[in-house]
Amino acid sequence: MISGEFAPMPGGVGDFTRILAERLQASGHAVHVLTRDGCNSDNLPLHTVTGWGLGCVASIRRWADCAALDIVNLQFQTAAFDMSPVVHFLPATLDQPFVTTFHDLRHPYLFPRAGPLRDWIVWQLAESSDGVIATNDEDAALLKQVDARTVIPIGSNIIASADQRDSRDEWRRRLGANESTFLLGHFGFVSSSKGLDHLITALADLRQTHFDLRLIMIGAEQNPVDNRSDAAYLQRLHARIAELDLSARIHWTGYLPVDDVSACLQAIDLMTLPYLDGASPRRGSLMAAIEHGCAILTTSPSTYAAEFVHGENMWLAPSNSSDALAGAIARLMGHPQLLRQLREGAASLRQRFDWDVIAADTVAYFERVLRSAGRLEPEASSPADA
Repeated sequence: MISGEFAPMPGGVGDFTRILAERLQASGHAVHVLTRDGCNSDNLPLHTVTGWGLGCVASIRRWADCAALDIVNLQFQTAAFDMSPVVHFLPATLDQPFVTTFHDLRHPYLFPRAGPLRDWIVWQLAESSDGVIATNDEDAALLKQVDARTVIPIGSNIIASADQRDSRDEWRRRLGANESTFLLGHFGFVSSSKGLDHLITALADLRQTHFDLRLIMIGAEQNPVDNRSDAAYLQRLHARIAELDLSARIHWTGYLPVDDVSACLQAIDLMTLPYLDGASPRRGSLMAAIEHGCAILTTSPSTYAAEFVHGENMWLAPSNSSDALAGAIARLMGHPQLLRQLREGAASLRQRFDWDVIAADTVAYFERVLRSAGRLEPEASSPADA
């Protein structure tokens, strides 16, 4: 597996790669990871490169050959590879069958006014790969021209702990909540696509009628490999919070160990995830909320997602609307039974995104690609097939 980020770096793609690699290894497969300098693992063979420019290609090729890899799986997210175009051409440089898992379809930076080349280079990666994995139906639809594709969702990079559930009251006290406090939560890096400016405005509007409403911002504020595009947005968000005099109502935890993140997720009353582009299975923060059985308020998916049911396993509000968020929060605060129903519904979704299922589906797809490439014997036919 090749990933632009990995532990101890914070980041959803790095966490996904680590967890999936460890699950595959536990099921008997030999798994090697290539990532950037500064990353490490106690459980997996790890090789690092100093950057993602042209110089990395020879190193990646040596690594794949020396490890005698059967298949190479690129965990693709443009920002994780420092917006470098080089990784888009890796399939043609390696001798092993190559599968790309698309965590997003964003373009790399090429040069000013690159225009259609920015689209072309992403399709170059997809079409030159022997197999393509989309993490959600929306991206799969965009990749429909690629025949060898499948959909395998991501799982939560924060696994719920029963021990953390037992300490819920203690963690609420740590977060400054008492019995009358209603805790809103948000998890993940600050990004302009996540609609946090609308959430801040909704919190200000509700302050007039709900005096003990607070927001907990769980986790690091910025992704260290994707801070250029969102740093200005984060600065504006802090300025807006100060302008609305909301600093005392918003608690930023900063980066936390996994167990502490799990504890915070289980301490909140309502997870608020107002994505501008709507709820999607590709969102790691949403997967974490589902894993922890949170009552979830998010925005309506931009494309149909059968597993997300309004009022049953999450509350879906229109995107780009602070008024809609404020109205939904007010309604859910006043209906404890509805909150319980949403928590139960979210918990029932866990199996859909179970890591063992994800690992098994990944192995099955790798085997399919290897058979197509003539690197694995065809499956034996059953009597019914004769």
